[in-house]
Parts: sequence; structure tokens; C-alpha cells
Amino acid sequence: MLNFTPIAKPFFIARANSLSRHADDIEKVQKETLARLLYAARNTEIGRQYDFKSISSAAEFAERVPMRPYEEIRPQVMRMVAGERDVLWPGVTRRFAQSSGTSDGRSKFIPVTEESLRWNHYAGSSTVVAQYLKLYPDSKIFGGNSFILGGSFATALTDVPAGVHVGDLSANMIDAMPSLAGAFRIPRSKDVALMTDWREKLPALVEASIKADVRSISGVPSWFLTVIREVMAKAGASSIHEVWPNLEVFFHGGISFDPYRAQYEAITDPKMRYLETYNASEGFFAVQDLREHGAMMLLPDVGIFYEFEPLGGGKPVPAWEVQQGKVYALILSAPNGLWRYSTGDTVKIESTAPLRISIAGRTKLFINAFGEELMVHNSDAALTSTCNKLHCQVSDYTAAPVYTTDHSRGRHQWLVEFNGYRPDIKTFAKELDSNLCHENSDYAAKREGSIFLDPVEVIPLPKGTFDSWLASTGKLGGQRKVPRLCPDRRIADAILQTV
Repeated sequence: MLNFTPIAKPFFIARANSLSRHADDIEKVQKETLARLLYAARNTEIGRQYDFKSISSAAEFAERVPMRPYEEIRPQVMRMVAGERDVLWPGVTRRFAQSSGTSDGRSKFIPVTEESLRWNHYAGSSTVVAQYLKLYPDSKIFGGNSFILGGSFATALTDVPAGVHVGDLSANMIDAMPSLAGAFRIPRSKDVALMTDWREKLPALVEASIKADVRSISGVPSWFLTVIREVMAKAGASSIHEVWPNLEVFFHGGISFDPYRAQYEAITDPKMRYLETYNASEGFFAVQDLREHGAMMLLPDVGIFYEFEPLGGGKPVPAWEVQQGKVYALILSAPNGLWRYSTGDTVKIESTAPLRISIAGRTKLFINAFGEELMVHNSDAALTSTCNKLHCQVSDYTAAPVYTTDHSRGRHQWLVEFNGYRPDIKTFAKELDSNLCHENSDYAAKREGSIFLDPVEVIPLPKGTFDSWLASTGKLGGQRKVPRLCPDRRIADAILQTV
């Protein structure tokens, strides 16, 4: 294939430079973004309810429009699914991204409007490539194919109206992708890319990619690792670069990459590069803009107005008023009809000029059963240190509290699926407990002297346990996410029942 990188590079470098300028003037850009959103939705039901036409500032917007979780907007979204127009966003919406369940256990259906695709999702995707080409000017990424691991249009909804597409965000993006962009995609066949049954899809993906000139891969680290290993097994290779010698970069997101880094490094050449992205069904928010991993630049100019709610309480603040080092819940207003919507994610402000963030965890996915306030970034970091010390690898994990009884103190119980070598579990648990204390002072305080909290308990699970549980929930696939920390035992007990 002809190397189109020199032809495409000027366009992408211009985009990277534009992002840098906008990041330096985030207040101006974000105020313009809010004005654009309000103007576009001024004649919708919600626009009339809160009189979007008369809102003239971010402060007035925050005072007039309440923050609402998904449970409160579900009735309006379902009216949009049924074909009603001008509800939360202008016109009729034909696409919806099915996302993980809310606190009531039901799936969310996020509108995917034409504007959200153009202004945000596709703009965010192109920004990722732009940042990569800026960081690595020697790239030949457009000399071959991009292997994009997507989901499907499997949905929990029944009686979906004709012409309405409900499924993973990635399925909607692939289905709506312009033909020119699709020419570089692997698998080329949308029928394969959008297959529902992953028992059939996995071998089909292997066949579609094993002889391709793959230059980049994009997807969730846990599931792409499964695909890569299947490709290597089919080819009889010990490194994926024996199969795809020109593979340059993995654009990854969805879950923390740190627990998987060693596993990828073991099956790739040292030349392999990694770039983190922060995208979700609700929107594309940030991308790593430095070679060092650990922080991502917030995208101020992709159609989203951001607010940040202090984790310890207090009024949400706009992007230009955040404080470095603090953790906030991420609130957004976007061209998909989400207005002052809590994403459920928490982010840490790594720098303010430009505004760089790291994902701290989920507002509802943490353990605070004993006052320890353990967040996902704590558990991921502790697990990574433990695996490095004991030279082992973990494929997936989840943790939950075991509550105090009349005869025992409380503790954290970790369900862990190892990849290959399994260390002595008592040694692993002791090292993990020590690292959790190092990462979280509240946990360390509760653990001191084992007065309030016993050491962590680790239960090793047979290979494939998490996949079996995900399959039982209908969420096995390329966009799968195993909840890392849970404040109660519903998920842990459900997984243990599958063993």
C-alpha cells in the first residue's frame, strides 16, 4: 500500500497546533462552546423549559439548569428512541449508544446525534492521530491499516423502531464512518466488525487481520490482548511484531493500561508506542499529548462544555477554575442532548495550563465501607507495583468489601484472574496490602494494627471466569469493562457463583 502519511500529516499537524492554541485560551474556547450548544438547542423541549435563548454566561447556565443523573433523563431519552423530535437535541435521533447499567441496574442509552459524531467523536479520534504524529514525526501510520476493535448492535431493548440503531458506541461510529476512513480500517467488512457473537467474531477478526499490514491498533486493553494472543497463536509467533512487523502504536482507553503494560511489553518489540485516550459513550474528552504516560490533555474544542464538581462537596466549577492536584467528578453538556450530566467519572487535575487530567475512578465504583475511600487509581497502582515485585501478571480483577461481623473484622476481598504464572497467594496478598497502604493513607490508617480492618483477602479465579460472568450479563465483547471496585457485594458474589 502507498504510504499516505506525508500527504495526510500537514492536516493532522494543523489540528494538533490548533488544539495547543485553544488549550492556551481554554476560558474563551469553552465559553464559545457553551454558547454554540445553547443556540443549537434553543428550540428544543429542554431549551424552552430553561429558556436557553436568554442564558448569557456559564454562571447563569449553572444557576438555571440543574444537574441530572441518567435516571432522571431516561424518560426523555426513551421518547427520542421512539422517534420524538426536538426533545433534548434538535431533530430526530436515529442512533443510541448502549452503556453500562445505572444504580437501578438498567442499561443507559446515550443519544448519538449527527452533531455529536462530527463535533466530538470523530473530531476526538482525529485529534488522537494528530497528537501521535506531532509526538512521532517519523511515523508511517498511513502506510497500512488501522485495526479498530469495536462492538456490535446487540441491545437490551426490545421493539426498536425501524431505522434506529442501538448498540455500542464503537458500532455506531464504524457503521457511520465515511468510506475514505473505512478504507484504512481492519476488518474492512462491516459485517465482521459488527458481529454480535464474540465466539464467532474472534476467529473472524483473526482471519481478517493476520495477513494485513497493521500499523495501529485501537481498543480496550483487556480485550485486545485476547485478540492479539489469538493472532499470535494462529501464526505460531512469540511476538505480535512477527505477524505485524510495521505495527507502531496502540491507541488505548476504557480502563487503566497500567495493569496490562507488562503483558503488552512481553509480546511486542521495544519500538512499540502507546497513547492513552479518554472517550466514552457520552463523549470524547481527552488524549495523551506527551510521550510520558499518566496525564491527558482535555479537549476544549470538540463540542463539549465541561464542569468539575469537587469530590469532597461544593459547587461545580468550569474548566478555567479548577485547581491542580484536586479530584473532581466530571460534568458535561454535549451535542447529544446531555445537559449538566454527571458522567460518573472522577478525574484528577494534573496541570491547569494546559489542562491535563488523569482518570481517578468512578463516583460509584469505590470502596468506602470502613472510611478508607479507596479509589480505582489507588487499586490499579497497588496492583501494578505488586505484579512488578512478584513478576506476575493479572488479566482482570475486582474487589469488594467483606463486612464486619460479631466474630471478625471487615476486609477487602479481591477476586483475581492471573495470566500464566500464579505466585504464592499469601505472599501476593501481603504485598498487595502493603502497596494499598502506600497508595492510600486512609486505607493505611484503617489497617494500622489490624484494629479496624483486616489484611486484604485474595481469591484466585480460574482462567476465563470474568469472561463467563460478562457473558452471563450480556456484556462480553470488545467494549467490555470489569468493574474494578464495588461498594457492595452484588458483583463479587455473582462472579463467585460462576466458579
